[in-house]
Amino acid sequence: MFISKIHHAAIICSDYHVSKEFYVNTLGLPIISETYRADRESYKLDLQVGESQIELFSFQDPPARPSYPEARGLRHLAFSVSSIDRAITSLSAKGIQVEPVRVDPLTGKRFTFFADPDGLPIELYED
Repeated sequence: MFISKIHHAAIICSDYHVSKEFYVNTLGLPIISETYRADRESYKLDLQVGESQIELFSFQDPPARPSYPEARGLRHLAFSVSSIDRAITSLSAKGIQVEPVRVDPLTGKRFTFFADPDGLPIELYED
């Protein structure tokens, strides 16, 4: 196979400063680089997630993402965590609402969901 790993996931947010605060300070993702593109009146923030990255973009008046009912396309972003209980405690202490923990019937692994400031579903999957 010619594909070796996921390089990055791109997220378009409605409020750059709110989303930057969430991904950097609430989730603790380190900043690789931040660029303001004046011609587009747009920011691009590259965040480190293990060997992968998240590209956080801001654009003028992006349309809302259809989520409920779920639409075609990328469903959610999932992060591996070593302890789902510690992750939930950390998020809850920061005021983030987390869904009840579920168990994947195929793997027996525990997982849960929460949302970013734009309602993008984010999964935590215990490895």
